[in-house]
Amino acid sequence: MDFDRDIGRRDTACASYRTDAKFGIAPDNVIPMWIADSDFETAPCVNAALSDAVAHGAYGYGYDKDAYKAANVWWMKERHGWDIDPDWVVACHGLGYAIASVIDIWSEPGEGVAYFTPVYHEFRLKTERAGRRPVELPMALQGRTYVFDWDAAEAAITPDTRILLFCSPQNPSGRVWTTDELRAVAEFAARHDLILVSDEVHNDLVFDGSAHVPMDIAAPEHRDRTITLHAASKTFNLAGLRTGQYIIPDDRLRETVVQRLAALNYDAATLGILATTTAFSVEGDLWRQAQVVYLAENRQLFDEGLNAIPGVKSMPLEATFLPWVDFSGTGMTDQEIEDRLHHHAGVVSAPGPWFGAGGESFHRFNLTFPRATLTEAVRRIQEAFADLQ
Repeated sequence: MDFDRDIGRRDTACASYRTDAKFGIAPDNVIPMWIADSDFETAPCVNAALSDAVAHGAYGYGYDKDAYKAANVWWMKERHGWDIDPDWVVACHGLGYAIASVIDIWSEPGEGVAYFTPVYHEFRLKTERAGRRPVELPMALQGRTYVFDWDAAEAAITPDTRILLFCSPQNPSGRVWTTDELRAVAEFAARHDLILVSDEVHNDLVFDGSAHVPMDIAAPEHRDRTITLHAASKTFNLAGLRTGQYIIPDDRLRETVVQRLAALNYDAATLGILATTTAFSVEGDLWRQAQVVYLAENRQLFDEGLNAIPGVKSMPLEATFLPWVDFSGTGMTDQEIEDRLHHHAGVVSAPGPWFGAGGESFHRFNLTFPRATLTEAVRRIQEAFADLQ
């Protein structure tokens, strides 16, 4: 559990280091904090299981998902107090695919897909790629946290909106929703007859003082329209294995998904199933706990460093490893902020406007770096804004 060790991702096919392709910035000396991808090695138990599979040397078809489903059942019960049936668990080729598939199944081209903003930018991108219409429901910034603006949401929703994509815990703000807030979201979806897709991929990275509540626990009366998405990808740095799961209590919704996957001959890869099964274990959870402790210390270092810059405020992070930082107090434009971070500091962050209405003057960062790297990133950012001191 040596999170201080630099595992050397710069010289691999790591997407976050391709800053030249995305931003036109040579990756040689940048600290890439723009993608929700980790620079930590995964849990030793996962590496051991994958190493054994590689040593065996055969990569044929896999079919047995009983252990994988049992691991999901155990994990949700132990981690979140959520009793799920193994039949509810449907493996998929990663949560990106799961979101896209739900849009494809339950809406038609030109129809609306709604989400509360600012939010994970792939909600918008997947909606647009599918030829659907993004319906932004802007949240209100109350002090240093987001709350739902129900008047604005009611005004923005349209009769042809079919789906509500929801992020819990929230990305990019790291907000952990209360049971009452989750119930209000489910009731909003029911009132407008929307399929409710609760993306809970960050639910295992929650800091002390907060507790994640699954949507199905908060609003079980709305199971007939709720699909929960989960994966080991963010917690265990397994995104490249392209494995996640729909968790669908409602028989009708689940059968619709299963039939579509069968029609497309689309499934998770065997090694991804193995990695997930191994991660969702006692040994995997001990590693997760150690990571959360390390991330909490990184969070403190980052917040203290950024909040020391006049006009800059890092939003209190209750979950995820993605600090959401408000630069509006500097009086700078979005372009000026980006230039200072990306070109002066060499710290490549995700610009707030990517995340929709409310993202202006914000940037999203990443804490999953060895302490020395994060310390250097903070130093560079402070230097880039030194004239404000």
